[in-house]
Amino acid sequence: MTETRVHAFTDDVLGEDDAVGIAARIASGEVSPREVIDAAIARTQRVDETLNAVTYSAYEWARNAAPATGSLSGVPTFVKDNTDVAGMPTGFGTVAFRARPATKNGPFTGQFLGTGLTVLGKSRLPEFGFNASTEFAEGEPTRNPWHTDFSSGASSGGSAALVASGAVPIAHANDGGGSIRIPAACCGLVGLKPSRGRFIDGDQARTLPINLIGEGVVTRSVRDTAAFFAAAEKYRPAPKLPPVGHVEGPSGRTLRIGLLLESVSGARTCPETRAAVEDTAAVLEKLGHHVEPVPLPVDAGFVRDFTRYWGMLSFMVSRFGRFVIDRDFDASKMDNLSRGLHDLYQRELHRTPTTLYRLAKIKRAYAAAFARHDLILSPVLAHVTPKLGHLSPTLPFGELLERLQQYVAFTPLNNVSGGPAISLPMGASEEGLPIGVQFSAAVGDERTLLDVAYALEQERPFRRIQD
Repeated sequence: MTETRVHAFTDDVLGEDDAVGIAARIASGEVSPREVIDAAIARTQRVDETLNAVTYSAYEWARNAAPATGSLSGVPTFVKDNTDVAGMPTGFGTVAFRARPATKNGPFTGQFLGTGLTVLGKSRLPEFGFNASTEFAEGEPTRNPWHTDFSSGASSGGSAALVASGAVPIAHANDGGGSIRIPAACCGLVGLKPSRGRFIDGDQARTLPINLIGEGVVTRSVRDTAAFFAAAEKYRPAPKLPPVGHVEGPSGRTLRIGLLLESVSGARTCPETRAAVEDTAAVLEKLGHHVEPVPLPVDAGFVRDFTRYWGMLSFMVSRFGRFVIDRDFDASKMDNLSRGLHDLYQRELHRTPTTLYRLAKIKRAYAAAFARHDLILSPVLAHVTPKLGHLSPTLPFGELLERLQQYVAFTPLNNVSGGPAISLPMGASEEGLPIGVQFSAAVGDERTLLDVAYALEQERPFRRIQD
């Protein structure tokens, strides 16, 4: 551990195991659930003073809870603070209201806990998940354990910081514009945003005219992500999608993979990010896959429409927060980004029907992109992880919006289309920060994403923060 690199790995019962490894040791009786929970709590307390990734701790509850049944029984985790867990407050990363303990679990929480995971508390997110960095108008940001001067990404930035640092092996994340994949890319993790309908939708997703939000996890190994998908599917299979099953390694199947290096936003991909994607393409070809450039599946109008929809989400929170979140909700306390998005949408509210119409058609364009290719390889983000402050919600709205559009350039398409995508840690910046690459697949084809992820992890083992 250095002054700027922070990790919790030590000689305790967790060791360097991933979630699957810990679950196996608990199941065999080698370690007890209580020993595992105590070690995870100690690790979290050791690093969180620096990382600021936990917004609510439930350590005594976790110590005394009976381990749930499931293939990941007894493995410690955190739930992102936009998802209800009975007895824990849900704060959404905002100071616009004071969160009260939830009276019941959210719709997805049952499926999440049905895998056997034990919740230690809630992880931080930026206000309502709107930003791409877990920073706040007031108070300390969540820091990247690889280098604490840098962003951990967002909106699942708290979960990503805890997993990357070794505090816990797996944590809840969700993704409405890249919020599983962005923090995974920033923190050197595996982050698989599922197909629309793969898991039980949360309350927020059920209110949207176009459901952007996918639930999931961030992990340090491909097998942990695969094990979570298998366990969650066992709890409730997706009614309208082909099953993923338990993917336990690469199939050896030869794939036809499209290569996309530039984004629809017009943001130029930075040289370090481009190099990481091109290097990944070379590894894929070495493994026998065919990689070739493909055109963008949508035009530049997509950026305008997605930004307007993003603004609509803030508008809905601002106008209806007192009715759907908390009776004491005060929209005037929302940060610059949230208020700016609200104002942007209010000016263009009359364009809502045509915006929704165009966004709804995206799924057809997305599906057509996979007529000849099994996967599409691209960057996750247009440039390397920024320093804290670059995406601060204290910035003037216009400046912050421009920076976000120049950064979050590849991920939103999968949210609008409903297609799955995975971020894998395949590169590193000059500063030593991880660089993620993204693979996208046809709706329902998470299995192929896990297949190629296993192959790349075996061929090019992911960097470890403790080395």
